[in-house]
Amino acid sequence: MNSGHGAGASSERRPVGALEAEVLEQLQAAGAPLTAGEVLTRLGSRLAYSTVVTVLTRMHDKGLLTRTKQGRAYAYAPVTDAHGLTARRMRQAMESDPDRKAVLSHFVDDLTPDDEALLRRLLGER
Repeated sequence: MNSGHGAGASSERRPVGALEAEVLEQLQAAGAPLTAGEVLTRLGSRLAYSTVVTVLTRMHDKGLLTRTKQGRAYAYAPVTDAHGLTARRMRQAMESDPDRKAVLSHFVDDLTPDDEALLRRLLGER
């Protein structure tokens, strides 16, 4: 059975979520779409090129990135900024529970007074 470590693969292992966060950070800092090779260079690690391609493809499939054809490769960019992605994760977590009222109620109960006041102001602007 293949262990998944091919030629050029790194012995450095990190959780997939951590690698996705690093990739996203590089894409956001770039301010322009990057190819897998450009992301690999910016990461400055000993990851396999195929690992970066896989991570970018999975992030695209999750709706976190857009991609456009650039020569024979794809160039990837975040669909939104870091705050937008956090809001998206919050919404996905809320949607995973069928009792939205209970989820929102618990969320609001756990807010600090300052955050609750901010949320009230934001809702009042709508």
